[in-house]
Amino acid sequence: MSEKQKAIIQVRDNGSILVKGDVELQDADGNVYETKPAFSLCRCGASSNKPFCDGTHKKIGFESKTRVQD
Repeated sequence: MSEKQKAIIQVRDNGSILVKGDVELQDADGNVYETKPAFSLCRCGASSNKPFCDGTHKKIGFESKTRVQD
């Protein structure tokens, strides 16, 4: 039996939200998306494969650097 990996969600500079580990992604109706052990979610709003990132943020010049506030 495989050991569950802690979920890590990282907001990347000027890009997607990286999701790694044991997590289930659902749509608004509770349907489960098929995912890999690591996947990226769209943050720019322009992906043609939402909710997943397709790299469009690079083409449109999406810029956002988010940091934890003290």
